[in-house]
Amino acid sequence: GVIGVKGSDKAVAFTVDCNSRLCYLDPRSGAAAAVAEAARNLVCTGARPLAVTDGLNFGNPEKPEIYWQFSEAIDGIAEACKKLDTPVIGGNVSFYNESKGKAIYPTPIIGMAGLIENKADICTQSFKKAGDIIVLLGENKGELGGSEYLKVIHGHVAGRPSQLDLDLEKRVQDLCLAAIRAGLLSSAHDCSEGGLAVTLAESCILGGLGAEITLERNDLSPAQLLYGESHSRIVVSLAPEHLDRLQQLAEEFSAPLTVIGKVQEGSLRIRTQAGESIEQVLIDLPVQELEKAW
Repeated sequence: GVIGVKGSDKAVAFTVDCNSRLCYLDPRSGAAAAVAEAARNLVCTGARPLAVTDGLNFGNPEKPEIYWQFSEAIDGIAEACKKLDTPVIGGNVSFYNESKGKAIYPTPIIGMAGLIENKADICTQSFKKAGDIIVLLGENKGELGGSEYLKVIHGHVAGRPSQLDLDLEKRVQDLCLAAIRAGLLSSAHDCSEGGLAVTLAESCILGGLGAEITLERNDLSPAQLLYGESHSRIVVSLAPEHLDRLQQLAEEFSAPLTVIGKVQEGSLRIRTQAGESIEQVLIDLPVQELEKAW
C-alpha cells in the first residue's frame, strides 16, 4: 500500500511479507528472504525501505527444534536488516502455536515501511503500453525447493529453498529504485511465490495487456523456467528509448539484466529459446484466461 502525506510531495509505502514454507525448510534463509522480499516490494513502488516491525510466530520453544527455528530466524532477520539498512524498531513474539502437539510452520512476519520522496515517482505493477520492453532484473536460476509449484501441483513442501545472496539483492534493489527515480520504468513487479510466470501473468492481468516472452533455456526445465522462485528478481517494463539508459545503470550497479520480451495486446505467450532456434511454446493464453486461473 502507498499513502500520500498531506501537504507534502512525499508518500509512505507499507508491506507485510513472510513465506513460512521457506522458513520451515531453512529458518535462517527463509527469515532473511522475508526481509528481502518486503524491501523488494517497497522498492518496486519507488520507495526507499526504512524500518521493520516483526511478528515472530512459532510453536513450543521448550522443544529444542522449535527454539532452534526461533534462534535461526532471528539471525536471518538481523543479517538481512543490516545489509538492507532497515533497523527493527518494534515487534512481538508469539509462542506455543500448536495443535494436537504439532507446531505451525515458523512464521517470522516482516512489516516494513518505506519513503517515496516524490509522489510523481510512484511505480505500479501493471504493464502500461503495447510495445514496451520487458526486462528481468536479477537471475533466473530455476530453484524449486519450497516453491508454490511443488506445493500446488505435486503436494510437496520439500527441497532446498532458494538461496539468498544479500549482495545481489541489494544491487538489484538499488538498480530498480534508481531507474524509477530517473523516470525510466513504466512498471515494476517483484518475483516471489509462483515464480516468473505468475509475476508476468499478474502484470498482464492488472494492465489488461499481454506479453510476448522468450526465455533462454540454460539447461533448465520448463517448470524451473516458469515457476522457479529464485530471489532477487524484478520484472520491469519500459519504453524502448529508455533501454540503453537502464542497461548503463545496470552496469553501474553491477546488477544482472536480461531483455525477455515486450508488451502486446491480447495474450501472454512464453516460449523457450536455445541459441538461434525457437524451441517450444510453454504458455499461450488470453489475459482473460490468466485472470480466471489466477
